[in-house]
Amino acid sequence: MADMGTHDVTTEPISLVVPIYNEVENLKDLQREVTKALDGAGVPFECILVNDGSVDGSTQLMDAIHKDDPRFRVIHFIHNYGQTAAMAAGIQHATYEIIASMDADLQNDPADIPMMLSHLDEHDLVCGWRRRREDNWFVRKLPSKIANWIIGRTSGVRLHDYGCTLKVYRREYVRDIPLYGQMHRFIPIYVTWAGARMLEIPVNHRARMKGESKYGLSRTFRVVLDLMTTIFLRDFYTNPLYFFGYYGFGAIALGGVAASWAVVMKYVDGTFMHKNPLVTLSAMLVLLGFNSFFFGLLAEVMIRMNFEIQKKAPYRIRQVRGVASRTPLIGLSQIEPGDVQEDTADHRPVAPPTAEA
Repeated sequence: MADMGTHDVTTEPISLVVPIYNEVENLKDLQREVTKALDGAGVPFECILVNDGSVDGSTQLMDAIHKDDPRFRVIHFIHNYGQTAAMAAGIQHATYEIIASMDADLQNDPADIPMMLSHLDEHDLVCGWRRRREDNWFVRKLPSKIANWIIGRTSGVRLHDYGCTLKVYRREYVRDIPLYGQMHRFIPIYVTWAGARMLEIPVNHRARMKGESKYGLSRTFRVVLDLMTTIFLRDFYTNPLYFFGYYGFGAIALGGVAASWAVVMKYVDGTFMHKNPLVTLSAMLVLLGFNSFFFGLLAEVMIRMNFEIQKKAPYRIRQVRGVASRTPLIGLSQIEPGDVQEDTADHRPVAPPTAEA
């Protein structure tokens, strides 16, 4: 973790994304604390409340909050899709180039956001670290520690706390990230792979005072499965035949070993081939190997069709020198004055709404 130092809070407007599922008891406090923290720091903002299919009265209360303060904008899902889908919708509908995120249960402290924003002059992503976490050790802390260790070792991106929703980041790094399942927690992995400068800093974490937690031990298994998807996309998205090919060669090799051992057993021990299960095993492994090659070839065709139909390039560019970029740039914040570039951003900042609007 880097030294935090002293920085000035950004005066750029931000979009705060808050996924919400059955948090009616906390919404008014959320509005009050967010307004106090950001207005007090002089940070123009919009707060996007994403209603993830709440059934406890949160829907009506969010509409009332929007009517009271138009800076609090609302997206209602037709039913519960999960926190990652809510995060994706919030990012997609965000207006500004700086995005922050936090949970609605107020265990994250909105007062930390201005402090985190102050580091965006030197970093592209600032992650919160719940160093003193106010949660149940067995149900929340232990699974989180296990998941953080697995994710860090597997991805090569080391963080103390992947599960902390409190983050601020620059939009250009996250607007094209595919978010599914529980992948919102892997945003630091994606943006780091894209070349972003990341910082993790301790933030305040509070005990839940109202409502009930929506998390349990089963989440750990879903996180591990989504991590496998993330690693696959990192290493084999553009060349899936490599993945299926490695598997195919391995299966055929094992099949050859099993067949060879069956031959040895026949001539050394006198074991009849038709009574030896290794013969069946070798045939199955060889068939699986060839099937893996065919799956890989089909995946290669699909990937190439995807790039051709959508006119997408199989690479990402951070900076250009002396030429106009023909693809969306990653890391617009790092482009130096005088660089030639085309405007590839999908969203443009607008004047922030006011509470009196």
